[in-house]
Amino acid sequence: MGNRFPARDRFADGAQFIDGRLRPGTSGRTHAVVDPATGDELLTYELAGAADVDAAVAAALAAFPGWAGATPGERSDALHRFAAVLAERAAEFAAAESLQCGKPIKLSTEFDVPGTVDNAAFFAGAARHLEGASAGEYSGDHTSYVRREPIGVVGSIAPWNYPLQMAAWKILPAVAAGNTIVLKPSELTPFTSLMFAQAAQEAGIPDGVINIVNGAGADAGERLVGHPDVVMTSFTGSTAVGKRVAEIATATVKRLHLELGGKAPFLVFDDADLEAAVQGAVAGALINTGQDCTAATRAYVQRPLYDAFVSAVAALMETVRLGDPFAPSTDMGPLISYAHRDRVAGIVDRARGYARVVTGGAAPDGAGLADGAYYRPTLVVDAAQDSEIVQSEIFGPVLVVLPFDSDDEGIRLANDTPYGLAASVWSRDVYRTGRATREMKAGCVWVNDHIPIISEMPHGGYKASGYGKDMSAYSFEEYTQVKHVMYDNTAVARKDWHRTIFGDRL
Repeated sequence: MGNRFPARDRFADGAQFIDGRLRPGTSGRTHAVVDPATGDELLTYELAGAADVDAAVAAALAAFPGWAGATPGERSDALHRFAAVLAERAAEFAAAESLQCGKPIKLSTEFDVPGTVDNAAFFAGAARHLEGASAGEYSGDHTSYVRREPIGVVGSIAPWNYPLQMAAWKILPAVAAGNTIVLKPSELTPFTSLMFAQAAQEAGIPDGVINIVNGAGADAGERLVGHPDVVMTSFTGSTAVGKRVAEIATATVKRLHLELGGKAPFLVFDDADLEAAVQGAVAGALINTGQDCTAATRAYVQRPLYDAFVSAVAALMETVRLGDPFAPSTDMGPLISYAHRDRVAGIVDRARGYARVVTGGAAPDGAGLADGAYYRPTLVVDAAQDSEIVQSEIFGPVLVVLPFDSDDEGIRLANDTPYGLAASVWSRDVYRTGRATREMKAGCVWVNDHIPIISEMPHGGYKASGYGKDMSAYSFEEYTQVKHVMYDNTAVARKDWHRTIFGDRL
């Protein structure tokens, strides 16, 4: 399968992209990228160490004045060219993403890659609209206005579940606002982040504006977050690691953006379209093999629909086709690694002591699947609200369904986890859905759907799911400094307010 994307040839010069060129890491340690569908080794590369991070930050720092000084139109033009290069290479990006992640090719082709191209096109336009408050004489004697200025070198860390899209979410708003960036992807999935940076270079974005370091979190990641020349850190990953990132960033008074774990509720009222809810639950739970922080993980179904919902979801899950990620008919690929599959299986196996597995709950034994990190779509019922499988992020193809009676109870249960990234509500009643969208504590609440995202709208969470926004014009709040400029209009040397410091009223 490795010949579907020749990683060894593509990254023969190394898996670090610093100041416009590929180079090997200098940590003295290597990492093997493994195809999770087969266990085949795709590429062994030298991991980045502290010296590589320092070099990448130095390159970003040197590139910052020129890129920050470019006009919004110049940055916009470069990003439009970037979007065009990404679109031209869509098939290559999709193949690399499916290979390193085990994603079905139809997901990479129809979701990951076009979403990234659209994101680049969006920020190409948004680069021209970094606006502050309009000028005005708010004090009477002065004219005030607000400038939005780039903040400097950004050091970002992205996860392995959506390597291409996460690279885009981190890089695009930062550079559209005039910043330069060093991105550390997961060392498990380096390919498309490197290709993304190379495509930006081909589009004419100057060397040093976008740099990629592939290394372990304890080495490259911590050095990047703690680097004195990095003024902001944007991190997407688990809440546990996010806490460590926050500790390091706080010590150097960095701006910090965290998009952390999730445990999205899927709230089905008794007047919902049952078929739509069933279809939405299976799609929302199994997208990217459930390795999605917004995936539907906890379905709360009002009791009149509960039995029918469980039966229909189980039946639909059993039709999902596991297989070769490059086969057009494959619905679901493997998990990212054998270790992660075993972690997901362990949570489900422990749940057997207090809940019931309706379908799934095991690795498949079909032909061609035994060597991969596959796990069957899994439905669990009869779990208590405070149980591990209901409260903890599983990050796998597992849906737990619980019943509720009153609307009050359903909304209370939906909010009853530490997380608050995403949620959905299913009902034909606009007043019911309106109440739920107001009271559910999540950064995104879908109504009669679950999962769709668009470049124009923000993505980010409440509570232990973090703070700050990716995508949309709201993301510029993370990547710009707001400066108030105030002009005196009186030309009077001694102002009346000076008497509060010295002398008497004039």
